[in-house]
Amino acid sequence: MTQVTKEQILDALQGVDSGTGGLDVKARGWAQDIVIKDGHVAFALEVPPDLGPKLEPVRAQAEKAVYDLPGVLSATVVLTAEKKAGPDQQAKGSSGREQLALPGIKSIVAIASGKGGVGKSTTAVNVAVALAKLGNKVALFDADIFGPSMPRMLGLAGKKPHSDGTKVHPLENHGVKVMSIGFMVAEDNPVVWRGPMVMGALEQMLKDVEWGDIDVMVVDMPPGTGDTQLTMSQRVPLAGAVIVSTPQDIALLDARKGLNMFRKVEVPILGMIENMSHYICPSCGHREDIFSTGGAEKTARELETDFLGDIPLDLKIRETSDAGTPIVCADPDSPHAQAYLEIAKKIAAKLDDGPAKLAPTISMGA
Repeated sequence: MTQVTKEQILDALQGVDSGTGGLDVKARGWAQDIVIKDGHVAFALEVPPDLGPKLEPVRAQAEKAVYDLPGVLSATVVLTAEKKAGPDQQAKGSSGREQLALPGIKSIVAIASGKGGVGKSTTAVNVAVALAKLGNKVALFDADIFGPSMPRMLGLAGKKPHSDGTKVHPLENHGVKVMSIGFMVAEDNPVVWRGPMVMGALEQMLKDVEWGDIDVMVVDMPPGTGDTQLTMSQRVPLAGAVIVSTPQDIALLDARKGLNMFRKVEVPILGMIENMSHYICPSCGHREDIFSTGGAEKTARELETDFLGDIPLDLKIRETSDAGTPIVCADPDSPHAQAYLEIAKKIAAKLDDGPAKLAPTISMGA
């Protein structure tokens, strides 16, 4: 297969009217951070901030123009509109970017982990559904651009949200509204984006969505302590973060890093959850601590935060998540579902008691 080139992509954009007085997208110089990998193309359209909300049709036309090129298997285009920091903001060392205005959303909680593979997304979706079962209006935002899993976990794989021309309306299932990049790209298509494109996509999915009145938004964060986590902490008014870990020492080392990152940007820590805490044989009832147990509770004590609860390693949890009906819905009377419900109650109580979250600042000290 012939690899498409950057020049061909820019030439294709000559046929896309920018909607700003006759000049095309290439002439405007909006196309930035073009990435080409094995027939998959992604780039950002960096547009004036005041025009951003009006240029969704231009973004769609640019995406189609590139997708129609020979050798292109997928094309993904995002709008970005970044305001430059003023001299006073630069002098203070701030990011120079205001927090996103998300009217109607009372509290936003990040579900995070120091490393992948600890069941963070499974925890996030079950906690979100549990919060809805407790009577809250709940939204779930999938911030894991490179590994979105919420469409499948909520039984919405293959579906797409609709737009009214101004706002995108999120999909909903199991009492939870959800938005994910997984609705925009095929499950087997890789997302080959650089950092600015990831940030642009996350911000676009947050502010251009008609969320309505929401009591709690649960954010499924990507694993680790990188640029996405830092930017989300700065740009989104987080009420707090919940750290998920398995009991192994190596996982808990990374969990400590994740917890301390949120503390550095002054995001409150709501507590820790130990996932895959133990295994109970369904045949004989024997309990086996496969990965040890109690490590997260001990770490929570050492780091002076609350331990919210533990979740067992169980095939039903995995099966129900893969099937698109989280266990809190699929088997609400099971001990596993009850464990998630108890954790959700603790989180909800903390949100009711806590003060409104102000914009975080960066602390460079240890």
